Amino acid sequence: MRIAGLAFRDGHVLVHRATHEPFWTFPGGRAEIGETSEETLKREMIEELGVEATIHRLLWSVENFFHYEGRDWHELGLYYLMDLPETLAFHESEIIHRIQDGDNALEFKWVRATRQALTALDIPPYFIVDEIENLPESPRHLVWNDGNLDEK
Repeated sequence: MRIAGLAFRDGHVLVHRATHEPFWTFPGGRAEIGETSEETLKREMIEELGVEATIHRLLWSVENFFHYEGRDWHELGLYYLMDLPETLAFHESEIIHRIQDGDNALEFKWVRATRQALTALDIPPYFIVDEIENLPESPRHLVWNDGNLDEK
């Protein structure tokens, strides 16, 4: 289970990646046993960014089927709208934070919250690119299967 958050500031959204990977994602991580999804997202933001997030509404629950590093995956993803404190650095399209997370070196940056900017980044799951400029008002459950989208 992966829990992620979309944080916006001045028309930008925060993204991150493991430096050994070519694609970016929205910040978050794996839930731990006994932890709610909101608790997971709050914990991940403290661990990775050193800030306390305010978690708002659930945007999407996604069954994500994909092939990565020679394996087939089935990931359940929960994507929330969240706020991060103004103390978190903001520089357009520059790396604002780096951290070592286990075996992965992570880097974070703000990018324009537009379809064009996110398409250029290669940011799975790709359906978010199409919805970034018009977020759902209520949670949507989706199945994303290697590029095919099905809303349930």
